[in-house]
Amino acid sequence: MKNKIATLLLGTALTLATASMALALDKNVKIGSLSDQSGLYADLGGPGSTLAAQMAAEDSGLMGKGWKIDIISGDHQNKPDIGTSIARQWFDVDKVDVIVDVPNSGVALAVNNVVKEKNGVYINSGAATSDLTNAQCSPNTVHWTYDTYMLAHSTGQALVKAGGDTWFFLTADYAFGAALERDTTAVITANGGKVVGGVKHPLNTADFSSFLLQAQASKAKVIGLANAGGDTTNSIKQAAEFGITKSGQKVAALLLFITDVKAIGLETAQGLNFTETFYWDTNDATRAFSKKFAERMKNGAPPTMVQAGVYAGLMHYFKALDALGGNPHDGIKVVDQMKSMPTDDPLFGKGLIQPNGRTIHDAYLYEVKKPAESKAPWDFYKLVGKVTGDQAFTPLDKSTCALLKK
Repeated sequence: MKNKIATLLLGTALTLATASMALALDKNVKIGSLSDQSGLYADLGGPGSTLAAQMAAEDSGLMGKGWKIDIISGDHQNKPDIGTSIARQWFDVDKVDVIVDVPNSGVALAVNNVVKEKNGVYINSGAATSDLTNAQCSPNTVHWTYDTYMLAHSTGQALVKAGGDTWFFLTADYAFGAALERDTTAVITANGGKVVGGVKHPLNTADFSSFLLQAQASKAKVIGLANAGGDTTNSIKQAAEFGITKSGQKVAALLLFITDVKAIGLETAQGLNFTETFYWDTNDATRAFSKKFAERMKNGAPPTMVQAGVYAGLMHYFKALDALGGNPHDGIKVVDQMKSMPTDDPLFGKGLIQPNGRTIHDAYLYEVKKPAESKAPWDFYKLVGKVTGDQAFTPLDKSTCALLKK
C-alpha cells in the first residue's frame, strides 16, 4: 500500500513538474495587426503596419532564443463592430496574444474593451484619442505614438501663440474628431483664443465645399482640421482650390502624416505646420530603418509615425517577454513588465510608459518644405521646434485614468 501511495505521489509530482516546465518554457506568441487595410487610413497604417510588426519580430532576437512568433493581419474597415468581431475571433479561436496598430479612435476604444475582457495586450499606435489613457484607460493597454492632447498642445498651441486666436473647426464626426476638437479647444481658450464655429463631416468625405464655405464665411483666422488621412488631404486640396489660404485664413492640419503630404503635393502643402513624433530623416538610426522598410514596401514609401510606432512598441514588448522568460499569455503581467522598463529604441529614443499606459517620448513641430527646398523623394519636412515628452503628453496629475487611484 505504501509503495502504491509513493508511486502515486511521485507520478503526481512528475506531472506537476512537467506542467510547470511547459508553462515556464511557453515561448509561442501571436500578434494581430488590426488596421484599415483598404480605406482612407490604409496608407498611414495598413500593410505597412503589418510589415513593421514583421520587422520587429525579426529584429527582436527572440527567435534565436527559441521563441516562435506568428503575425496575422485584419481589416476593421473603420467599423467598431467589425473591429471587435475580429478581436474576439483572434483571442477565442486564433489565440492571439497582442493586438497592434488600430487606427480610427471609435474602433480603437471598442477593441480596448475586448482586449481587457480577454486579458490580452493592446499596443495602439494608430488611434489618436487621449481617452485611451484617460477615461477609458486599461491595465492591458499601451498607447504608443501620439494622441489628441499632444496634437493640441503642440500644433494648436503654437498657432494660437503665433496670432491665430480665432478658430473654426472642420471635424470628422466620430470619436477621434470629437476628442481632437475638445482638446484643441481647451488649449485655444487657455491661451486667450476663441472658437467662433465649427461643422462636423462624415468619415471619408469626398466633397468639402459646403463645409469650407462655412469656414470661410466665419472669418476665423484659423480653420482647424480635426480629421485625418484622406479627409485631411481632401480638405487641404479643396481649400487651396477655393483660394482660402491666399485670402489670409490659415488651414491647420492638426494631424498630418507623410503619406498625406505626398498625396497633397508640396506645391499645395508647403508651409503647413503640424506635429509628429517620428520622421524618417531625423538621424542615422531612423534613416537606416526607413531605408530597409521602404525597400520592402511596394510603393517604396518610408514609414509613417503610426508604422514606426508598431515597430517600436513591439520591440519593447519583446524586451518584456525576454525579461519574463516565457508565458506571454497573461496580458496584465506583460504590460506591467513593459511599464517597469524604460523605453529605448532607434525610432523614438529614450522614454517611459506611465502607469496609465501612455508612452512618453519627444514630439517635433514641423513645416512642409517648399518644392524648391526638397532635394530627394520624401524630403518633405523642416524642423521648427521640439516638445519634450514630459511637456507633450497629459501630465499624470491631470489624467482621469482610474488606474492612478490605486
